[in-house]
This record gives sequence, structure tokens and C-alpha cells, in this order.
Amino acid sequence: MEFHVITLFPEMLSALDAGLIGRAQKRGVITVRAHNLRDHGLGNYRQVDDAPYGGGSGMVMRPEPLATAMDEVMARHPGLLRILMTPQGELLDQPLARELGGHQPGLLLVAGRYEGFDERVRSMVDREISIGDYVLSGGELAAMVVIEAVARLVPGVLGNPESLAEESFGTGGVLEYPQYTRPEEFRGMRVPEVLLGGDHAKIRAWREIEARRRTERRRPGLIRSRGKPAT
Repeated sequence: MEFHVITLFPEMLSALDAGLIGRAQKRGVITVRAHNLRDHGLGNYRQVDDAPYGGGSGMVMRPEPLATAMDEVMARHPGLLRILMTPQGELLDQPLARELGGHQPGLLLVAGRYEGFDERVRSMVDREISIGDYVLSGGELAAMVVIEAVARLVPGVLGNPESLAEESFGTGGVLEYPQYTRPEEFRGMRVPEVLLGGDHAKIRAWREIEARRRTERRRPGLIRSRGKPAT
């Protein structure tokens, strides 16, 4: 699967060269490529922004450089889903990540800066996505969050695909159950006995109950419509 990002700071995406996503790139399972918006800037100074009509603070990203950059990427990589990273977009969650992961050949993510985009840019994309109700200095981190969330769902990226079902917001739609490892006791806190007994049926039942209980306590909105509370 391909991930393309139009950005003024392509060096920021080097963070994706490490860890799980970096290994997947080296194996050729996914591709992550940054495209420098400044290459499509206007005039001798490669201008990509301008003062807003009607006045106001800050600068607004001009439509021409963004349109040219998107056209160039799409000409070389047809079929990409064009996504604008903006706090005004639909909120990224696990179902949306799964949906995006099914789009081939991949995604074109547009990361903004300054006070946002000229409104006409919105007509040039397929979707608008936000990673939360807060404001960042730019869309690069948001684009990387989308890449991380979607890429790990691509077959071959995770070493153990079964772990996807056990994670928070997995197929059960709840938070992940508590996890423990050695030592059995640490500062007076012991590993639950059920995890030490080797009875996999009891362990599975305990994990289901604890996952539901944790969700009800921390994120009740996720489970409010799923039935009675855990006991």
C-alpha cells in the first residue's frame, strides 16, 4: 500500500523510517513518500501562502501550489484517495482506519500549515480527516498518525496479525484487557492468579470481563449500547 504526503516539511516524515512502519517499508510491504510543496511554490520565493481576503490574523495556504502538487502526484500514482488533514474533518477512529486501509493503491495526505487552506482546496480532495479536537502547528503529525493507524492493518506489516483483534478498539470494540509480565510480584502488586494457572478458557473469560470493565470505567461511551455492565 502507498502513502504519499504533500508537506512543507518532508523531513518530519523521517520518523516513520523507524520501528514497525520502517521495517514494513524496508520489506516493501508499504511505501511512504513525502512530496515537498515548496517545489510548486509561486515566483522566485516559492510562495505557498498569502494574506486572507477580508483581513484577519495569519496567512492562508494558496490553492495553486496545492493543486499543482496534487495533480503531479496523482498523475504518477493514479487511484490514490486524496485526504485533507484538517481539524474540521471527520474524526479518525479504528473503523475509519480499517476503511482507509481497504483503499488501493493507497492514500494521498495533504498536510497544511499557517491558518489553514483556501476554501477552494476542499473541492480538490475526496475526504477531510481530523485526529482530534485540538489544533496543531501543521498537518504532518496528523498525517503520520493516519499512516501509523492504517499501515499496521495492512497484511504483512504486523508480525502477528491475530494481535489486531486483541488490541484496544479491535473487533470487540472495547479497550484492551490488562497485561502483565515478569516478575509475579512488584512493590506489593501481584499478577492475577488466573493468568498463572495455565487454564486458557479461564484466562480468556477473565480477559473479556476485564476488557469490558476497563472500557466501562474509562470510555463508557464505547460500550453504552452493548448491554449490561460487566460483573
